[in-house]
Amino acid sequence: MSGAPQSHNLVRHDWLATQREKVLDPGQLIVDAHHHLYDRPGARYLLDDMLADLRGSHNVRATVFVQARAMLRASGPEAMKSIGETEFANGVAAMCASGAYGDVRLCAGIVGFADLRLGNAVRPVLEAHIAAAGGPVAAGGRFRGMRQTAAWDPDPSFLNPEYPTSEDMLETKDFRAGFAHLAELGLSFDAWLFFHQIPRLTSLARAFPETPIVLDHCGGILGIGRYMGCRKEVHTQWLAALRELATCPNVMVKLGGLGMRLSGFGFELLERAPSSDELAVAWQPWIESCINAFGPARCMFESNFPVDKGSYSYSVGWNAMKRIVAGASAEEKADLFWRTASRFYRLPAFDNP
Repeated sequence: MSGAPQSHNLVRHDWLATQREKVLDPGQLIVDAHHHLYDRPGARYLLDDMLADLRGSHNVRATVFVQARAMLRASGPEAMKSIGETEFANGVAAMCASGAYGDVRLCAGIVGFADLRLGNAVRPVLEAHIAAAGGPVAAGGRFRGMRQTAAWDPDPSFLNPEYPTSEDMLETKDFRAGFAHLAELGLSFDAWLFFHQIPRLTSLARAFPETPIVLDHCGGILGIGRYMGCRKEVHTQWLAALRELATCPNVMVKLGGLGMRLSGFGFELLERAPSSDELAVAWQPWIESCINAFGPARCMFESNFPVDKGSYSYSVGWNAMKRIVAGASAEEKADLFWRTASRFYRLPAFDNP
């Protein structure tokens, strides 16, 4: 939920430094399926910052950039301002593709923003994103899909004013008219919404079976505000909706995003930054349920950095994910850590897979 104050915990580097761990299974190839880059007052996370998190950490070979209202164009038509973010991400990708920053390919896939509520008028916006990232995939272009925040709750404090939404946005005529253009252009949809909205995404997925959809952040688990102290009830409602969504073959799920304050795990309240053991214990009921519902071939791990960085360090977070699936086979781990993301986002092959 990029940009929403309620979702972010303050990044405290001295606190993160209180927890240092050896990298588990350092040879495991990883595609980070979801991260952001931005530079805004009080929140800077650009190429150098992410490279610092990667340095001496896990074997991350490629990443997927997801929109966060960064580097928007300062002028021009409102609908086209988000093209600036894709241009920015594609520039970072080009820098990394040069090899000057090591063998990691940051922003190998780019997920941008376009307001699908424009209906048919969104088509030129989507085409402009594709052009800004180098053209179609067959021509080496990096634009893979778009995300429009649909997260809505009766509690207005959960909402991000930068992303106007409504309870029934996914079902409106104009939104669906715009959504219909994604499959025609070979684009996917990243769905960010809250757990109680999952049935609405299921309806959308069934209406557009040819459009690849990925559910972000394990499906928007909430544990603060009116959901505080209701972990069991939330899990029961979430799991039932998740299993129904999993019956849609065009839908996959991202495993991560549980460091947001919205999730209510309270890692940021600990005197010392959490260990991977502590994270794994807290996350296991959610991540294992996702894997059981969708299967490893339809699940992909994500860091959601820097949003989750207020709760744990990059290296410790990946250690926790590795702990949760320690008993999986090598093939299952390949799906979870890199192959599902590579397939969904149609990423270029690695030199040494």
